[in-house]
Amino acid sequence: MSSVTKLPHRVVDELTAVLAERLVLSRAVRDHHGRDESPLPPAAPDAVAFPESTEEVAALVDVCSRWRVPVVPFGAGTSLEGHVLATSGGLSLDLSRMNRIVSTNVADLDVTVEAGVTRTQLEEHLRREGLFFPVDPGADATIGGMTATGASGTTTVMYGAMRENVLSLKVVLPDGRAIRTGHRARKTSAGYDLTRLLVGSEGTLGVITEVTLRVYGIPEATSAAVCHFPSVDHAIKTVITTFQMGVPVARIEFLDAMAMKAVSEFSDLSYAIVSTLFMEFHGSPASVLEHAERWRHSSGVRRGGLPLCR
Repeated sequence: MSSVTKLPHRVVDELTAVLAERLVLSRAVRDHHGRDESPLPPAAPDAVAFPESTEEVAALVDVCSRWRVPVVPFGAGTSLEGHVLATSGGLSLDLSRMNRIVSTNVADLDVTVEAGVTRTQLEEHLRREGLFFPVDPGADATIGGMTATGASGTTTVMYGAMRENVLSLKVVLPDGRAIRTGHRARKTSAGYDLTRLLVGSEGTLGVITEVTLRVYGIPEATSAAVCHFPSVDHAIKTVITTFQMGVPVARIEFLDAMAMKAVSEFSDLSYAIVSTLFMEFHGSPASVLEHAERWRHSSGVRRGGLPLCR
């Protein structure tokens, strides 16, 4: 574990007393935790910690608070905006070992997970129960990271983003205290809405260690639509009309001609290089057909395409 670090020896000793060999100072590990998927230059932390419980996170944050050492929570490193870069050094708090599914409540449609659980891991677990979690940011991010960044995705149009789907949190505050915000009860107006304050706080208010999520039954049927438009304006007007008519679209994504060209070249696709809407409808077989037909009507698209819809 020995390596050069800017942390005082007494700080390293206190952190080691909490985690033993799970406090890592090696250059390779630090470099890995000082970069993400963003184009920003890497910024490595002075040490990397691998806690396995909320109690350990609280103990680490307490040490760092007393010694004024910066703490940077780290999930899967899939951020596109430099969230995990340790620009002031300090401790990278890798929560990947906190990856347990704490509880699943099928009847109440909620699940509680530790922050290091990934979206794919949760998806596989829920599928066995006939459930799914709809927020899909396009990467196999951790649930803790998705909560901290207020992630959204193509299904936000029907199911909402993380802010609408997080019921409660367990969080370690900057002074090392662990608190729980919110509760599983859906109908309540008691107290401050600390849960939504922390969702999207980017790690500035505390370290999220446990998340209770709203989940949904897997739709009986789904139907997808790809529709091309002669201009961006035409596509935007179609989306506005769709919402005004109350057509329940589950998933929607817009790509202009430039984006379609890039996607088609990268994945060797044959789509037309024009403004395009990708949509998905969820429900029973009958309702999905009804929703699709209502959407065709709201968009002014004739069956078979004008200019192309399938």
